[in-house]
Amino acid sequence: MCGILAVLGCADASRAKRVRVLELSRRLKHRGPDWSGLHQHGDCYLAHQRLAIVDPASGDQPLFNEDKSVIVTVNGEIYNHEDLRKQLPNHTFRTGSDCDVIAHLYEEYGEDFVDMLDGIFSFVLLDTRDNSYIVARDAIGVTSLYIGWGLDGSVWISSEMKGLNDDCEHFECFPPGHLYSSKNGGFRRWYNPLWYSEAIPSAPYDPIVLRQAFEKAVIKRLMTDVPFGVLLSGGLDSSLVASITSRYLATTKAAEQWGSKLHSFCVGLEGSPDLKAGKEVADYLGTVHHEFTFTVQDGIDAIEDVIYHVETYDVTTIRASTPMFLMSRKIKSLGVKWVISGEGSDEIFGGYLYFHKAPNKEEFHRETCRKIKALYQYDCLRANKSTFAWGLEARVPFLDKEFINVAMNIDPANKMINLDEGRIEKYILRKAFDDEEHPYLPKHILFRQKEQFSDGVGYSWIDGLKAHAAKHVTDKMMRNAANIYPHNTPSTKEGYYYRMIFERFFPQNSARLTVPGGPTVACSTAKAVEWDAAWSKNLDPSGRAALGVHASAYENQNNSVNKSIEFEKIIPLEASSVGVAIQT
Repeated sequence: MCGILAVLGCADASRAKRVRVLELSRRLKHRGPDWSGLHQHGDCYLAHQRLAIVDPASGDQPLFNEDKSVIVTVNGEIYNHEDLRKQLPNHTFRTGSDCDVIAHLYEEYGEDFVDMLDGIFSFVLLDTRDNSYIVARDAIGVTSLYIGWGLDGSVWISSEMKGLNDDCEHFECFPPGHLYSSKNGGFRRWYNPLWYSEAIPSAPYDPIVLRQAFEKAVIKRLMTDVPFGVLLSGGLDSSLVASITSRYLATTKAAEQWGSKLHSFCVGLEGSPDLKAGKEVADYLGTVHHEFTFTVQDGIDAIEDVIYHVETYDVTTIRASTPMFLMSRKIKSLGVKWVISGEGSDEIFGGYLYFHKAPNKEEFHRETCRKIKALYQYDCLRANKSTFAWGLEARVPFLDKEFINVAMNIDPANKMINLDEGRIEKYILRKAFDDEEHPYLPKHILFRQKEQFSDGVGYSWIDGLKAHAAKHVTDKMMRNAANIYPHNTPSTKEGYYYRMIFERFFPQNSARLTVPGGPTVACSTAKAVEWDAAWSKNLDPSGRAALGVHASAYENQNNSVNKSIEFEKIIPLEASSVGVAIQT
């Protein structure tokens, strides 16, 4: 993938404007250090910073159709590009790039081709025959994208906010699953799955169907002409991704080029839960495992860089982005250009610990829908930008369109947590891969309690951030917080500290409006905070804020909570399987 920037319909077509576009495009160079390109057609500019993964020799952008009347700049991976090429027998392709199909699909199908793309993408397509253009973003928003408007009537598109914030009168996040058309003068949603309406599904749970759908999602992402690896924290999601990749790698084209030995990567504070669990899974799977440790001070020193690159002041995103940012730099230094990661599972299956308190299957399902729709503002934003800060791409198979359709069509009663029946969070995903004959993972890993990434790297990470913020933000500053920051007013010193840094980099009102707000507990939406009255007094995005649920919940509040959930007493999942023992 890459970084894109486009200026469409600007009043100035001078040499100075071209120089300015090049200057702004260079702000995205970290996303694509391998090559840069810029194409101007009249009052339109399409710029590109390339991270070469498929066809690195000839896939430079912008891309064109046969007579160069259609121009495309794209940040993405199109996993079904070979099948799409077969559907275009009368077209001649200039490169072997997976994104080369976009211009030709547009020629055949007009604006309605976007749903044919199986992958992740953000692109700008310019049709020079009538000077029209379309812009589109992938279904869930795995790729980052912003849109802005200039005083001269121009439309700006950029992979990151820093590419357009200084030159636009107003800008905002480009909505996932949408298309913007100059012919129609606005947005329309091209992605319309059944779950989007939040209607309650009723399909029965079939573990084999779920397993096969996820294996297919992982395998299709092994499309590469460059070295890659997997992020392995030792939690359920990353471990499943690593296990499937390891199991099927030898049968792929990637193995022919780079061998069948899988490299895995983990980050954490010395002695953290993730480092221990990650190594255990790596040893079980036989991967070439790389551990990276950091100190709390290392993380604190990186906070300003993280906020600049990730472009948010959301507390939980910054907490989790910092270790990922530090790890990505180390991974890139080893010559690896992309990794597979486990984002999205918790949103689809209700894996966050607060889902223990979901009152019924209807509210459980609606919350998963809300979480998936908001991913582009949280985990997708983190996974995309904290890795691309170092020119590293992250692929996320849990957010595969086909897999989401399968998983979100299951009757949510099957996803509900019921400890009396031994059903912990993400139970149906765990059971789908609970294969006695050919085990994917050790039992205790397959049924390990959920740890949010910012917790799993070491609990003292968050505690250290809070202590650091307390040194820089006074009580007096907090008393005046609502006057200084009336929108999304920080409620903690940690939040205030991040906000100060963000506003220094991105002072525009449009910038602060791109960041979500509202109360949250253990990464819940504001609506789910209503599930437990005690949570409104303990608003913190850490999983340890799920009082009475997390085995290491904040100790100073444990005594006041009615511990209706006792992990030490979880009954066996089945007579043939082991129970889950969580250390307290």
